Amino acid sequence: MAAPPGLWRLGLSRLAAALGLLLSAGAVPVMAQSPAPTLPPPDSVHLDRLGYMSTFPPEGAQRVDQSNAYKYPQLRWVVQHLRELQPTRNIRRGSAPASALPADPKPLGALQFEDAKGQKISLEAWAQSTYTDALLVLHRGRVVYERYDNQMQPSSPHLLFSVTKSFTGLMAAQLAHEGRLDPQALVTRYVPELAGSAWGDMKVREVMDMTGAVRFRENYTDPSSEIFGYAWASGLLPRPAGYQGAGNVYDFLKTLPKDGEHGQAFTYRTVHSEVLGWIVSRVTGQHWADLMSQQLWQKMGMEEDAYVMVDSVGTPLQGAGLNATARDLARVGEMLRLGGRFNGQKIFDAAVIEDTARGGDRERFKAGGLQAARPGYSYRNQWWVLHNADGAYEAAGVHGQFIHINPAAQMVVIKLSSHPVAGAAFTHATTLKAWAALAQALR
Repeated sequence: MAAPPGLWRLGLSRLAAALGLLLSAGAVPVMAQSPAPTLPPPDSVHLDRLGYMSTFPPEGAQRVDQSNAYKYPQLRWVVQHLRELQPTRNIRRGSAPASALPADPKPLGALQFEDAKGQKISLEAWAQSTYTDALLVLHRGRVVYERYDNQMQPSSPHLLFSVTKSFTGLMAAQLAHEGRLDPQALVTRYVPELAGSAWGDMKVREVMDMTGAVRFRENYTDPSSEIFGYAWASGLLPRPAGYQGAGNVYDFLKTLPKDGEHGQAFTYRTVHSEVLGWIVSRVTGQHWADLMSQQLWQKMGMEEDAYVMVDSVGTPLQGAGLNATARDLARVGEMLRLGGRFNGQKIFDAAVIEDTARGGDRERFKAGGLQAARPGYSYRNQWWVLHNADGAYEAAGVHGQFIHINPAAQMVVIKLSSHPVAGAAFTHATTLKAWAALAQALR
C-alpha cells in the first residue's frame, strides 16, 4: 500500500516517536537486535537550553505544535505539557488536604553500582545519562531521595505512556475480586460490539494478561499496519487526506481480526488495554477518568490533579494517556506496597495486590519472545512482575517511565524520563542494576 499523500511529510522520526506512545518493553526484542543509536548529550537537549515556548508568542525553532510535537527533542517538552497539544479529561484530586509524604533524605545520588557493561556509575550519573526528568525513592513511606531536572517540578504532571495500562489492570482486577467482572467470561458479555473482532471469542482474563491473539502490527514504515489505524483513530496523528477509517478508538477496535489462538502466549498489545478499559467502564457505568478520581486521587489525598488524553468522542487512552506527578505516583506505589491501603482508606483489596504481585504464567511469557529482554519476568493484570527474591513488580512505559515496588526492601521508586529512544532495549539491563543497588543500600 502506498503512503497516503502528505503522510511522509510528517517525517519518520516524528512518526516513530509519536507511535512510541503505544509501546512498552514489548518492543525490546526487535530493538535489541539493532546497533545502539548515537544519543545526544543530555545537557544539549535540556529544555533550559532549547527554550521551547518561552517567548510571547513563541516563534520559529522555539515553537512546539502539531507539526513537530513528536520529534526529538521537542518530545522533552511535550511529556510535561501534553494537554496544551491534545484534548484531555481531568482526574480531580478533590478538596481534601494532601496526604503526607514525610522526608528522610539520604545521600543516594552518590551511590555507586555497576552498569550493564560492568562500569561503575553513580545513581546521579545514571539518572542524567538516561534523560531522567524526575526520580523519587521512598523507603518505608519516607522520601529518601528526590531529584528533578529538565524544568520538571514536584507539581509537574508527566506523560506516563504505558504505565497507564497498570491502572486499568488494577481497576479490572478489583472488579473481578468483587464479583462484578468474571475473568473467565467472554469479552462480548460486557462489550457485544466486539463480537466480529479478535475479542469475539476471547476471555477477559486473556485481555487482562495480554494472552489474546489479535492482529495488531507495529510497523512504522507501513501505513497499512494497524498501528497507523490506531494513531489516526485516537488523534495521535493527523489523518491523511481522504481518510475513511475509524473516527475513534472504540470503532477502531471493532476492525481488528483474530491472529492465532488465544491463551497460548503473552503478546504485548496496547489495544488489549483499550478493550479492558472499555469493559471496566461498561461494568461500572463510569468514565475511566472519573473512576480514577473517585477510587484513587480523592481517597489517597493526592497533591495535584492528573489528566488523561482522550479521542474525538472523549474515549480515554487507557493504555497510554495518563499524566501525573512523581509525588502522586509515589503515593500509588506506597499504597501497593502496603497491600492496597493508604491515607486511612482501602483503595484496593489486599487479595488484588497479592494476585498481581504473584505474576502470571511464566511459560506463556517465554513463548511471547521477551525472555531475553526481561529474563524471569511475567505479566499479570497489566503489571510486569520480576519474580526476583524481593518479590518486585513494576509498571513501565516507553521513554523511561516506572513505578517500581520492592516489598522486601520496603522501597518504591518513581522514574519519569524523556529518553530519545522509545523502547527499553538500551537501558533496561542497567535499570535492573539500579533497582538492585537502591534496594541493597536501603535494607
